[in-house]
Amino acid sequence: MVDKVNAVVLSGGSAFGLDAATGVVRWLDEHNIGWPTAGGKVPIVPAAILFDLAVGGNPKVRPTADCGYKAADAASAGPVQEGSVGAGAGATVGKLGGMAEHDGYPAGSRKPMKAGIGSASITLPNGLVVAALVAVNAVGDIVDPATGRIVAGVLNADGTLADARKILRSGQTIPRPRAAENTTIGLVATNAKLTKDQANRMALMANDGYARAIVPSHTLGDGDTVFALATGRWQGDADVTTIGALAAETMADAILRAATQATSAAGITAARDLKKR
Repeated sequence: MVDKVNAVVLSGGSAFGLDAATGVVRWLDEHNIGWPTAGGKVPIVPAAILFDLAVGGNPKVRPTADCGYKAADAASAGPVQEGSVGAGAGATVGKLGGMAEHDGYPAGSRKPMKAGIGSASITLPNGLVVAALVAVNAVGDIVDPATGRIVAGVLNADGTLADARKILRSGQTIPRPRAAENTTIGLVATNAKLTKDQANRMALMANDGYARAIVPSHTLGDGDTVFALATGRWQGDADVTTIGALAAETMADAILRAATQATSAAGITAARDLKKR
């Protein structure tokens, strides 16, 4: 029966990071925002987390409820900060070579690269807006859908990109991704007015954006999630097919930016570092 949400939380920290949603709920409760019930307003806050505990050398550093509270308090309509921040702080991609997250691994071993938070939007001449925000922590490589070029992914020992597509086609034995250690979490939003079922279709179509920009995508080692939101502020005719198709486009664009806007951290190379070689 509940067809509206008051916030969506994307966080790092594995299951511990779900605590951030508690802080968002507390902030909304203090501001009397939530779903009306006989017992008062109850904040509705879906949340998703990614696994980044292996990054940084201290798995005890993870988001808390206070982080979520501060994030809700700082929320604005301004541009979203991208790169190695927020849920993307510990995000990595290109893990077909294993989980060697830090320098110092045996010579010849492949390593992942840094990714993070990315966002993108499309505005049509009629005023319809479709946008995406995503934290990319995938098993696969990040591919530019427009060119097919690998932007970030499995990194060879000599600092060159291995290309997951070539690894797979060669028949090489690769380490099996471990469950729950890779997740791409994101959301798509539109200013159109959608029903709950239409929003679900929008999320389903937006999931195709993952496959366009992540290779391989939807592996057993990935726990992918897409939320869909509709503000209803645009009064035009909402064609969910068009909106869903644009959602897939913006999601792919946002995934690409998650890689290109990331900065290196904990000894993990970012795409912008490759340009300097």
